[in-house]
Amino acid sequence: MPSEAGFDLTGKRVWVAGHRGMVGAALVRRLQSEACEIVTAGRDDADLLRQDQTERWLMKNRPDVVIVAAAKVGGILANDSFPADFLYQNLMIEANIIEASRHAGVGKLLFLGSSCIYPKFAPQPIQENSILTGPLEPTNEWYAIAKIAGIKLAQSYRKQYGCDYISAMPTNLYGPEDNFDLQSSHVMPALLRKAHEAKQRGDKQITIWGTGTPRREFLHVDDCADGLVHVLKHYSGFEHVNIGSGEDVTILELTEAVCEVVGFKGEIVKDTSKPDGTPRKLMSADRLRAMGWVPRIGLKDGIAQTYQWFLENRG
Repeated sequence: MPSEAGFDLTGKRVWVAGHRGMVGAALVRRLQSEACEIVTAGRDDADLLRQDQTERWLMKNRPDVVIVAAAKVGGILANDSFPADFLYQNLMIEANIIEASRHAGVGKLLFLGSSCIYPKFAPQPIQENSILTGPLEPTNEWYAIAKIAGIKLAQSYRKQYGCDYISAMPTNLYGPEDNFDLQSSHVMPALLRKAHEAKQRGDKQITIWGTGTPRREFLHVDDCADGLVHVLKHYSGFEHVNIGSGEDVTILELTEAVCEVVGFKGEIVKDTSKPDGTPRKLMSADRLRAMGWVPRIGLKDGIAQTYQWFLENRG
């Protein structure tokens, strides 16, 4: 596995693109313990959908390191409802940042993808080399295709220009700053909010989509940020790196854990008219483990922390 003795962040200007998102905010928190200067840009500073604005900002601010955490994200419903938005906006954001970073002389760039890049029926646990070996999950293929393009962009700039651009693929993430909107959120925050509101109303049951049998891997966003910084400091190679916990649970087991944390004691009903999505999605953590990194936050503790954040910030 290609790696470096260590990429030193000391004294570096590090731009976290997408610092207001869940992953970006966690990266900012994590980088505060490094001896680096954290640089951020709001939409008023640069609209990342605009090539001219992105390049102007990068040429002016000249970061040494760029982490591409900016993206349009959402769950199955949002992806299925707004395919053009998910494909176009993510293509533009990543292409503009990567090209402008080359012009601005950025020393190292880390592009963040998503586990949905892998084929729907990829062998489990999913190895990094499973990319482009089969059809994608149709409900989020638009987002997946944009993210695959981002990986290939980083690889092509490494191949053609010798840029030290790498990619990492986080698994399903949850934690502070998550999106709890039921129309556009991922499964974990949606379940937390549904269980909380069902408890508040005194409901006798809550409903989950599908059969409850699909298996999913979850990683607390603060663990993800720590893993990403580890990769940034210790990896320089052509292939992307999975960032995950290496363990999975069924959606039903996840729902039961969420209900226990929230204190909802009603029945869990399965709406089998709704899609399950991919049957199982567990990423291999072998490459990351070989670099000496392991997660620290267990699922139950992570759910409890996230629920506490929700209670304190839901207004």
